[in-house]
Amino acid sequence: MLHDRRAFIETVASGATLAVTVGTTEADRAQSNPPGDVLAWRREFPALHQHVNGHPLAYLDSAATTLRPRDVIDAISRFYEGDNANPADSLHTLARRAARQYGAARTRVATFLNASDASEVIFTKGTTEAINLVASAWGPANLRAGDEIVLTIAEHYSNLLPWRALAERTGAVIRTVDVDDDGSLRPERVRDALSPRTRLVAFSHVSNVLGLINPAADICAVARARQIPVLIDAAQSAPHLALDVQALGCDFLAWSSHKLLGPMGVGVLWSRRDHLDRMPPYQLGSNMAHEVDATSARFEHAALKYQAGTPNVAGPIGLAVALDLLARIGLDALGRHDAALVDHARERFARVPGLLILGTMSAGRPRVPVFSVALRGVPAAQLVQALDREGIAVRGGDMAALPLLERFGVHEATRASCYVYTTTDEIDHLTEVLRSESRRTVA
Repeated sequence: MLHDRRAFIETVASGATLAVTVGTTEADRAQSNPPGDVLAWRREFPALHQHVNGHPLAYLDSAATTLRPRDVIDAISRFYEGDNANPADSLHTLARRAARQYGAARTRVATFLNASDASEVIFTKGTTEAINLVASAWGPANLRAGDEIVLTIAEHYSNLLPWRALAERTGAVIRTVDVDDDGSLRPERVRDALSPRTRLVAFSHVSNVLGLINPAADICAVARARQIPVLIDAAQSAPHLALDVQALGCDFLAWSSHKLLGPMGVGVLWSRRDHLDRMPPYQLGSNMAHEVDATSARFEHAALKYQAGTPNVAGPIGLAVALDLLARIGLDALGRHDAALVDHARERFARVPGLLILGTMSAGRPRVPVFSVALRGVPAAQLVQALDREGIAVRGGDMAALPLLERFGVHEATRASCYVYTTTDEIDHLTEVLRSESRRTVA
């Protein structure tokens, strides 16, 4: 579906719910124009132009993966239609085009993160591979038997299992920090878990279950005071919050393209340059090695040392377009939209008998519109199916975070997660089905 970009921007700029700020820098995003119309933005997502089981699709599974806007889909198609080549700066025209766009995407990501240098940006398959890269390349060189890795009880399996495997290989010990009864992670708890043997702190910026925003900069400051490196899992924060790696004070930061409007199969690991220079390669092969003979090889520098083989060029190109779209929306406007959805859900969920909401919904508590719930007497699979019959897409199960669910007394939950295209009407529809299932259980 082709569209006139200028007409689209003019339409959105004249609306009343989400902002469009064309040509902004990352520093400008917190000073967006007055909000534009969320319905105009919804028109940019082809997947929303369908019915599921006879109902308009209400896509409330964005924490798992967001929908893709037309601009991102078109950018990927244009690459494969006209520029498809293995990138190389000094070879044929298509190879040079591919290299130029791939490099521009890396620079765009560095700007998004306020990284000091694009060579600190590694493209991966996703957050999971990014964390595994650190565990596999940084870990064995820095951990010995008896050393400690500090995690939290709220970690997604992707930020738990790589460290557990690393601990088993090296003889290191995992120490787990609990959250408060309302789901809050306090920096003091992290501080109290540190010891002279602590070699790494790893935690999620935003919980994929609770939606609560953790005080990342404060936690990093606690670790930095003892010169302990920190890895932040930003998979759930990157879609909603400004990520300034210099202000956060972390050493590594991992996130995924597909959770903020970009294509699947693309992730980002940002690392401080000094770590990259000391870490060994994660994978070996072409592009990252030169002057190879039977006994030696010269490896690329910094992030390029971790880009073995033919890269996924189209993916980062699509990610760069997604980041441009977010810049036009403006994070300030997106934050207001998120807050409005949270406020609306808080009021509507209170009307559902027997509904347990994991994590606090208190006004003023920093969070994103990600809601994990359990309905008394209704298995998660049954609730997911009931919602699907109404065209509502949600996620159910252990959320790849069973220790956190058990912390709240449940073994499974149903998660509704919202994003830029979510409307309050969709939350109303969700609530109606929850109430219907609650009444059916009581009856």
